[in-house]
Amino acid sequence: MKRPDGAIGGPSAQPLLRNSEIVLIGYFLYVAVVGLFLAIPPETARFTLLLNLEIVAGYFLLGHLDRKRPRRVISVVRDWLPIGFILLAYREMGWFAPAHHTYELERGWIVWDRLLLDDWRLRAAIEFLGPLLPAILELSYTLVYAIGPFSVAVLYLYSQRDMADQFLFTFVLGTVISYALYPYFPSEPPRAVFPDADMPQIDTVFRRFNWWILSGGGIHTSVFPSGHVSHAFAAAFAMLRVLPDKKWAGRSLFVLAVLIYFATVYGRYHYAVDGLAGFVVAVVALTVTKGRRGFGRRGKNARAGSS
Repeated sequence: MKRPDGAIGGPSAQPLLRNSEIVLIGYFLYVAVVGLFLAIPPETARFTLLLNLEIVAGYFLLGHLDRKRPRRVISVVRDWLPIGFILLAYREMGWFAPAHHTYELERGWIVWDRLLLDDWRLRAAIEFLGPLLPAILELSYTLVYAIGPFSVAVLYLYSQRDMADQFLFTFVLGTVISYALYPYFPSEPPRAVFPDADMPQIDTVFRRFNWWILSGGGIHTSVFPSGHVSHAFAAAFAMLRVLPDKKWAGRSLFVLAVLIYFATVYGRYHYAVDGLAGFVVAVVALTVTKGRRGFGRRGKNARAGSS
């Protein structure tokens, strides 16, 4: 039975699945199906299918256990588990990387970047004070990995665990929409396609750290839309919505998201159009959140998740 707030479960029972879990289940099922039609090794497609079906089954089992015999530890696990699954969602898209890229999209996108960086002198403005702003931008790019844990921890800090699912719904949706679009826009980052041009003139320890992470953790499926940007803005929008009385948290995340956007372009991690598309994805996630009937600040589904 489907409740008015979109969760699955009886009218008086704790919902079997949280809203954010439904988003993740939908994403992993989508990836499992899409993988069967992409030009990837059959064993990769089969592994993805089996793995994602196991994840879906695991979520249903976890929800059943939590509803049958509610325990705080299970509820806490459900608060934090989506953060780990977002990382897995990103890694899975890396399995769908095409064998060869034509760079057709990249050659069109780089025109806008050079307009920003060179003609409008964005790079010169960022480097005007020496390594200070480049370091801030690179550090902001690094902090994208801490946004999820930081946000959930803030909810715990202010005794707002009942808002975790509402936060995670917008946050997860704004992230996985970007990942879901990757197979349709095969592309590589500007640092790979144009390695000898448009690069920052100032090197920092944070930049070297980011390159080290990406050397082993980056994927080669697509850069459009920017998952970093949609991830960051979705978190900011969600936090502003669920903690309106603690504006510092949402505003801080919003400032960080803006810095991440500029960092992706300046550091040549993404094209400017990637970041713009990532921002649009986050806005879409926020719009979906606002449009959900019964998705108020103190919905029954949110309280159920805090038992």
